[in-house]
Amino acid sequence: MSEGYAQAVSRLVRGLDRAALASALPGAENPWPYASLVLAAVDHDLSPILLLSGLAEHSKAIAADPRVSLLFDGTAGLDQPLTGPRVTVLGRATPTDDPRLKARYLARHPDAQLYAGFGDFRFYRVALERAHIVGGFGRIRWLTAAELLCTVPGVDGLAEAEASILAHMNGDHADAVQLYANRLLGLFGRGWTLTGIDAEGFDVRQGGQVARFVFDTPLTAVGQVREVLVALVAKARAA
Repeated sequence: MSEGYAQAVSRLVRGLDRAALASALPGAENPWPYASLVLAAVDHDLSPILLLSGLAEHSKAIAADPRVSLLFDGTAGLDQPLTGPRVTVLGRATPTDDPRLKARYLARHPDAQLYAGFGDFRFYRVALERAHIVGGFGRIRWLTAAELLCTVPGVDGLAEAEASILAHMNGDHADAVQLYANRLLGLFGRGWTLTGIDAEGFDVRQGGQVARFVFDTPLTAVGQVREVLVALVAKARAA
C-alpha cells in the first residue's frame, strides 16, 4: 500500500459514516453472530461512536457481551470491489453519556437529532482492541490497538474546541466551507457543512453525502487550526 497500514485504517474509518456492526446474539448456548447496518462516527482517538435503540438486537447482545466488530467498506463504486479497501475493527462497546461524544456523533449525523433524545436510545463508545485491514489482493494485515493509536496525532485541546470551531466555520465562514468542498474536494452543489475536524483532516456533509479532506501535515497544536483553514481558503480560491 502507498501508505502505512495504520494510516490507511485511520483514513478509511474516518472517511465513512456507516458500517456493518456484528455482535453475538444472547440467549443461546452458542451465541450466533448477528450483523446489520449502523451509522457511525469516530472520535479523535479512532474509537467508533454508535447510537442504538434499546429495542435493537445489538443493544441486547452488547448488554450480554460487549465484544463487537465493525466493517467499514471502502469499495463502493469500484468495478472490482475485491481490489478495494475495507477494514474490520474489533473492540468492546460500552454505553456513554459523554456530551462531547454525543456532539461529535450528532454533527456527523444531524438527522439523528430527531430521535437521539428518545428514552430508549443510548450512545456507545467502542474501545479498539485490534483491526484487520484488506487493501486489495495480497495487502492484508492485522493491527493491534497500540499500532493504531501510535499513528494518531495527539493535539491537546482540539477535541474540546471542536464544537466551537464547527459552529464558527458553519456560522461565520460558510463560504469557506463551500470552497473546501467545491475546489479542494471536487464536490458539486451548495450547502456543504463542516461536521468534524481532527489532527489529520476535516469532514464535510451535504444531505446524505459525506467527504473528508486530509491535511498535508497533521496538526500538532490547536492553535494551528485557524492558520491551516485560512491557508486552505487561499488554496481553494487559487484552484
